[in-house]
Amino acid sequence: MQIGDLIRRAGRQYGAAPALVDGERVVSFAEFDELTDRLGHALLARGLEPGDRVAVLLPNGIDGVVVYYALAKSGLVRVPLNARETPHEQAFKIDDSQARAFVGTGEPPAPVEIVLTDIAGMIADAPAGPCDVRRDPDAPLRLAYTGGTTGKPKAVVLTTRSELAEVDNFLVDLLPNLRPDSVMLHAAPITHGSGAFFLPHLVKGAANVIVPKFSPTAFLEAAQKHRATTTFMVPTMIGMLLEDPFVREADLALERLCYGGAPIATTVLQRGIDVLGPVFTQLYGQAEAPLAITCLQPWEHTPDRLTSAGKPYTFVEVDIRSTDGRSLGVDEVGEVMTRGPHTMDRYWRRPEATAETKEPDGWLHTGDIGRWDAEGYLHLLDRRHDVIISGGFNVYPREVEDALLAHPAVVEAAVVGLPDEKWGERVTAAVVLRSDAEAEDIRGFCADRLAGFKRPKSVEIWAELPTSPVGKSLRREVRDRMLEAREDA
Repeated sequence: MQIGDLIRRAGRQYGAAPALVDGERVVSFAEFDELTDRLGHALLARGLEPGDRVAVLLPNGIDGVVVYYALAKSGLVRVPLNARETPHEQAFKIDDSQARAFVGTGEPPAPVEIVLTDIAGMIADAPAGPCDVRRDPDAPLRLAYTGGTTGKPKAVVLTTRSELAEVDNFLVDLLPNLRPDSVMLHAAPITHGSGAFFLPHLVKGAANVIVPKFSPTAFLEAAQKHRATTTFMVPTMIGMLLEDPFVREADLALERLCYGGAPIATTVLQRGIDVLGPVFTQLYGQAEAPLAITCLQPWEHTPDRLTSAGKPYTFVEVDIRSTDGRSLGVDEVGEVMTRGPHTMDRYWRRPEATAETKEPDGWLHTGDIGRWDAEGYLHLLDRRHDVIISGGFNVYPREVEDALLAHPAVVEAAVVGLPDEKWGERVTAAVVLRSDAEAEDIRGFCADRLAGFKRPKSVEIWAELPTSPVGKSLRREVRDRMLEAREDA
């Protein structure tokens, strides 16, 4: 089965019912099928060939969804760009993916052969009829960029097989009660976790409502107007929503508020349950195993389990192993491993990184450290590679450190994540200077080098950093000292 098959079937079964809603614009299931067919034909008519990569940079809205699934129908490979990244970061993804085309509303951040900006015009001029390029189930469908131990982004290759398996995981475990009157409210970017909820709702005849930009007010208005039953948020968004003075008065129909992408403070989670009811569902996954390693169901959000990441999905294997590869038992700490048909095929053009992450038998190294409890719930303790998750976005310390070290006054830099109720983790830097400079000057220096979510929220000036015998900064010790100082204060 192909992704296009699901779209065509939904178009036939649900016809004129609303599939996508964005403000006053409504696209039915039948129209969505036709729009993606026409745009798929238009893309191929521009000289693109199946297997070519296409970078996409569009605002949160219907056009982005149409482009994504026109690419699926035409055999092209989606390379989504994040609007919150700097042009330099976006350009890296275009160059690394060897994208032939760019689809967006402005100029591409890097040279490409084909630039497409008039989506409506392309659709209007394209022929009708099915666009049905059959793709090998194990050929690339999309590239999802993540980071590695060096901080240099890597593209996770996800296939049609992995995409359909992700839909299976959602329908069996996460959203088993989806029905045609269900409504998914996309409050987070569709380029991020929220986009994974589109297909499961589409195949069940449920509407997808998109909020172009999140704010508590916009969310509450849309949730009430459209009687949203499902949404996805990162913890930062949940905290902002709970601070809104009108949230307790809102007439909501939510059945599932799915959250993930970052650590969440148990105080925030408990307050959310008190205000919104037993609707919270935690997702633990990563780009290499999209949103599906374990989940904590609403009825499992008891006070003694709020720090748990839940239990494995039905079609997903999870193991905790020692450094020598042994499976560990209850309360033994090791690396979380996972296996399932939804996991990545490989890293794009990085065979060595693939070999380090994915075993020949399909088991995937998550890089996360965890343990099982006596009831089979997973508890995550740390991340092996020091990745910081702030506001639901991965921040790689090395990348931030490189930006800081570009400042002429900075000699050394170490970047860590500190617990933060709003952001999950707060990007914090310790720097050693060779001359007088203000911490605010150094933060400002990062402004045009790093996306907002990657910039240090605070910079501390230290006389020296703790280092290993070979001179490498010890981030863990930096973090421990900062936490001790916070406790002392």
